[in-house]
Amino acid sequence: MIHPTTTRIGLVALLLWLTTAAAWAQNITVTGRVLDATGQSQPGVTVLEQGTSNGTSTDGDGRFSLNNVPGTATLVFSAVGSLTQQIPLNGRTTLEIRLAANQTELNEVVVTGSRATEGRSNILTTSPVDVISAREIKAYAQTDVTQILTYIAPSFQSTRQTVTDGTDFVDPATLRGLGPDQVLVLVNGKRRHTSALVNINGTPGRGSVGTDMNVIPPAAIKRIEVLRDGAAAQYGSDAIAGVINIQLKDDTTGISVSSTAGQTAKSDGQLFQADANLGFGLGHRGFVDVSGQFSNRSYVDRSGLDTAPLIYLGTTSGNYPAGLTDQQKIDLKARDNALVTQNGFNRRDIRVGSADTRTYGSFVNAAYTLAPSIGLEAYFSGGLTRRTGSSGALYRLPTQVTQTDASIYPNGFLPFINSTVNDGSAIVGLRGKVFGFAADLSNTYGRNALKYNITNTLNASLPVGTSPTSFYAGELAFQQNTTNLGFTRKFIEVGPLATLNLAFGGEFRVDNFQISAGDEGSYILGPRLVGTTPAAAGSQGFAGYRPSDALNQSRNNVSGYLDLESDLTDKLLVDVAGRAERYSDFGSNVSGKVAARYSILDGLALRGALSNGFRAPSLQQRYFTNSSTQFTSGELREVLTTNNDDAITKAFGIGSLKQEKSTNYSLGLTARLFKTITLTVDAYQIDIRDRIVLSSQFSRSNAVVAAILTANPRPGQNPVQGVQFFANAVNTRTQGIDIVANERLTLGPDSRLTLTAAANFNETTVRSFNSSATIDNNPSLQNTLFDRAQRARLENGQPRSKINLSADYGYKIFGLNLRTVRFGEVQTKDADPTRSFIDQTFAAKWVTDLTISAQVIKNIGLSVGVNNLFNVYPDRLYQDPNNNEQSLTYTTLDATNRGRFPYGSNQFGFNGAFYFGRVNFTL
Repeated sequence: MIHPTTTRIGLVALLLWLTTAAAWAQNITVTGRVLDATGQSQPGVTVLEQGTSNGTSTDGDGRFSLNNVPGTATLVFSAVGSLTQQIPLNGRTTLEIRLAANQTELNEVVVTGSRATEGRSNILTTSPVDVISAREIKAYAQTDVTQILTYIAPSFQSTRQTVTDGTDFVDPATLRGLGPDQVLVLVNGKRRHTSALVNINGTPGRGSVGTDMNVIPPAAIKRIEVLRDGAAAQYGSDAIAGVINIQLKDDTTGISVSSTAGQTAKSDGQLFQADANLGFGLGHRGFVDVSGQFSNRSYVDRSGLDTAPLIYLGTTSGNYPAGLTDQQKIDLKARDNALVTQNGFNRRDIRVGSADTRTYGSFVNAAYTLAPSIGLEAYFSGGLTRRTGSSGALYRLPTQVTQTDASIYPNGFLPFINSTVNDGSAIVGLRGKVFGFAADLSNTYGRNALKYNITNTLNASLPVGTSPTSFYAGELAFQQNTTNLGFTRKFIEVGPLATLNLAFGGEFRVDNFQISAGDEGSYILGPRLVGTTPAAAGSQGFAGYRPSDALNQSRNNVSGYLDLESDLTDKLLVDVAGRAERYSDFGSNVSGKVAARYSILDGLALRGALSNGFRAPSLQQRYFTNSSTQFTSGELREVLTTNNDDAITKAFGIGSLKQEKSTNYSLGLTARLFKTITLTVDAYQIDIRDRIVLSSQFSRSNAVVAAILTANPRPGQNPVQGVQFFANAVNTRTQGIDIVANERLTLGPDSRLTLTAAANFNETTVRSFNSSATIDNNPSLQNTLFDRAQRARLENGQPRSKINLSADYGYKIFGLNLRTVRFGEVQTKDADPTRSFIDQTFAAKWVTDLTISAQVIKNIGLSVGVNNLFNVYPDRLYQDPNNNEQSLTYTTLDATNRGRFPYGSNQFGFNGAFYFGRVNFTL
């Protein structure tokens, strides 16, 4: 018999259960208040129903109201500077939440560098990892990913180039002073395809093929993780200097729109950029996050012609003939300016500076749970970007009669290189549980293409007055498809081990590189002679790719990896990884890594790693060939770039390219001090053997070179004056140290301050050369394979030091961001030792950025600021007044013969101060 009291208790419990179930079964309105760690109201906190786009934000008093929420939902509370909290409702309709302060953003959980099922704080990892949040990405007015990273991460460096053909539109980017092709870029942990462009002009990373990160809209990025350590054993080829993993937004709710406009202090370089991000849920089972960007950036002109009169155009040196009086010089200036005015010459037509660019980009990131019971999820991410641009080449003077046609351009002309970059990518995959393992099957496809159209030009070799003034010059295209299957599982208390994370998998990749020829007129050698000398063939500024240059080459790669990570004890974390790869075009490679972290005291630890790595030669380096006009030691030359299968390359004794091999050592210290300060110090050494470089130019003036070129003529084109090719020519050592310190302070109930100091110091030296018997046995060819100019570019062409100091202050709705970056000195040397008097060291400079912002109302924020607040410029380039370098014809020289800004080896560009305003709208 059931006791009556028991019956009453049961009825009450049933009633309570039914009431709760009813609350859970229907959608409710949840209200509440959010406080900060000190108990003060916290406005602007995002409140989101997890897995959906249903969200709101707190008002000025920290209060919120969210409608149409299931009683079983979990709410996510997030705000800048606070730890995100997830609160299950369990049927409740009112909440009071207190968000704890995020001690430091450098303490964020990262996934790059480890295949553990759970991420670790970056001060708890075995290798150094920088974490760059979405807030940092949009704090200032750098609007491209490479520029953003340059000013935030000291070990990363990228500068916009000018007068460098395709490199004007694809910024070369480096990590730890190594090459653009020695850092691996990932998106959501998946390998990103490289650019189609190979850098063959005098820029940092000459001879390399990098990844165009600027095709990814910043609005799509949740965070960027920069792994500063060798990781070829974990991720494969290219990860010698480290890995950059771009994590796309996956938890956005509602709409976020941003618009930025600005210009330089010289009223050029106008920028208008609009970004948008839209996120919404898929019935509590997934999300879709869509981002887009439009950017229009006009050119920057730093030729000096806006303030100085044109220099005498009658000499190739750009200087006045000797013996002229001051009055005669004035008369010549007046005559030239009158001639310019008469013929409608535009001073802006001889500009020197960054290119015009216009970018349209979009990205999607999405996931959907197919079978909740087994955790089976489908995911997708992908993007399309189109960038068009226009950049000036070098001015063709009317006195350079083999390169111009006075009947078309009586005053000479400036050719324009117009590029179109089309980039597309897609990642599709499935992940779930298989026999207790987290399994991930994915396929990643990417394609990058660069098309050239040359305008305001001509083919001087065509009969007088008959040349078109624009040409299609051809296209480069690179595509990559990667299929990957990986398994990961964490075991607890495996024998004597506290934990063991096991990861293994395989990958199959196919690469393809194509060159398409341009219009016939863009490369053909016509019948025109100037005296007895054939006029220059092809479109001036950029000669088109010839049918003999056209190609379609592919290769495949298969690899497997094993990664073991274990907390051997409470104090010791050890990671061991190995990878084996086989390429269809050059063979196999095995690499390994061992890394460890030991906790000496609470908050103090040592970490270090030892690894060997490799980088496969890119298809572009393996097969690229073309002819181009370049300046070397003050001479204008037609330079031929040949691939390793070419008879000319073989005549120099150069064999097929093989992989670069590296050995990486690192040792570091991590510390947390006074709960608010984190400090990491990491020293490293990277030895690279058989490093692939683009050789120096072997000149036809050398009898041996002339014999080789004569024996291997190029039908239908001018005799070339120089030849260059790719070779595993040098062995290098890079040593350096990274230091990062961060402190977050709460100055009052509504006041917060974050201070960051970060620095990188590095030095790269060429330790030895790998030549050939042909070159070594000809004394006149020695020291030419990799001359002093190329060595200086490799060793000193990038800053050997960079220091970043920043302060981010917030008070209620106001914010102030102040940052100053010291770019270390760089050096240039001339290829000819007899011209060493024009070698130059460009001094270190500080560049300061300032942004002031206000959250005007709940949905609208305003920012104004200045990049390069003090209008700092790099040193100007020393100019030899006795050479015929054409840039002198439109740049005045001072008393020390310093004229234009350097094209390649400058630390931070020469745009000067940039003023901007920004509007942010969220809904």
